[in-house]
Amino acid sequence: MGTHAWTWGPAVLLLLALPAAAADGGTAAVPTPAQVDDRLVQSRAVEAVIWGMPAVNAELMAQEALKAGAEVNQFVYWSRPADWKNQTLTPNPDSIYFMSFYSTKDVGPLVIEVPPAVGGSFAGNIVNVWQMPLEDAGPEGADKGKGGKYLLLPPGYTRKPPPGYIPLPSDSYSGFVLMRSNLASHSEADVAAAVAYGKRLKIYPLKQAAHPPPTQFKDVADVVFDSTIPFDLRFFQTLDAVIQREPWLQRDRVMIDQLRSVGIEKGKPFQPDARMQGLLNSGAADARVWLEALYSPGFAAFYPGSHWGPPAAPVFVEATQSGYANPDSYPVDLRGLTYVLGFTGIKRLGTAQFYLLANRDGSGQELDGARTYRLRVPAGVPVKRYWSVTVYDRGTHTLIRNLPYSSRASQTAAKNADGTVDVFFGPKAPTGKEANWVPTNASGKFELLFRAYGPEQAFFEKTWRLPDVVRID
Repeated sequence: MGTHAWTWGPAVLLLLALPAAAADGGTAAVPTPAQVDDRLVQSRAVEAVIWGMPAVNAELMAQEALKAGAEVNQFVYWSRPADWKNQTLTPNPDSIYFMSFYSTKDVGPLVIEVPPAVGGSFAGNIVNVWQMPLEDAGPEGADKGKGGKYLLLPPGYTRKPPPGYIPLPSDSYSGFVLMRSNLASHSEADVAAAVAYGKRLKIYPLKQAAHPPPTQFKDVADVVFDSTIPFDLRFFQTLDAVIQREPWLQRDRVMIDQLRSVGIEKGKPFQPDARMQGLLNSGAADARVWLEALYSPGFAAFYPGSHWGPPAAPVFVEATQSGYANPDSYPVDLRGLTYVLGFTGIKRLGTAQFYLLANRDGSGQELDGARTYRLRVPAGVPVKRYWSVTVYDRGTHTLIRNLPYSSRASQTAAKNADGTVDVFFGPKAPTGKEANWVPTNASGKFELLFRAYGPEQAFFEKTWRLPDVVRID
């Protein structure tokens, strides 16, 4: 398994483009200033993609919500467990999603009112546009399941918040709220109960707290909600929208000139000419290749010798949970990798949920949608709520399009006599195993995400171990 102890970063693309030594000891032709400028722009485009990934990821989802007919400071939700039409990055098809894409820019402090965990519960996260976790919500969040009023405070807000709120200062105006309404099962009654519980959420400006307006909910279950990352000019168009709206963070001021050189400058329209468009498209394509090379070996093994690893490196988790407090660390490359695979930030990782990702089988081979595999989940999974395993498209990190479902979970899978559960992945179900089979696309590769909801201490002590996936055909 890879541990991401690489030595070359994206800037090496520029260095590799410089004149090489000739065979006779001389040098190749000296590039013209225009050629050097093109190389510089393309290299900076690569860096902009990696640096801007979390904000673009968030902005793409917000744009999809608007296209679906929702508005800022409302909730979109999926009224049934997610199917392939939910083309966000690695969504959970064993939960009911409620999301609000908020902005405090025009309305000031904003209240997110979370109900007590009675008749339902949330695994919730509130993040800013850079997907920095501001707070978690629900039984494992700041309200501890008692319910609470989270108060989003805009950048530069200096007034003392009123009592009775959980204040969340933010250095950006926008961001999103992700509330996973937990499912007892996939029965119609339990799905309906999870939806009804989610609709007890409220969002309203603090200035209207005395008489809050009704919270609006937009069902997007039948919408193709596509926020896959576009590695082309569209990435920079989306990044420009964020730059125009949000204040610069002190830690990111080095990017002001970097972005200006690719045509993105606060207060000015983004209008790249044909040459610039070509360089940006090339830079975005290079960034995709580099991020894929970083991801391909997999993440550092959770268990010795395993191909399962948490999809966020420890140094990145530490940075986000501390608010990048270490002045000698800013893991932008690892951040870019994380947010090309999924979305949201978790303040207390390992309390409400924990994730393990695998893109290879036990022999170290990439997971091939044309083959059949088995994952034997040992008995006694140390979780308070449930576990699940989901198939995603290896290239886009989304649910595979046009498949009827994408996961099996402890609420839905049949157990063996000894309490273990065999989950099968492949283009067709092994005979008699349909109840525990997850389909794949025979013409593509895939990856797996194992979710532990309410993980217990034994999960982290590793006295219980998830084995590698085994190819059986």
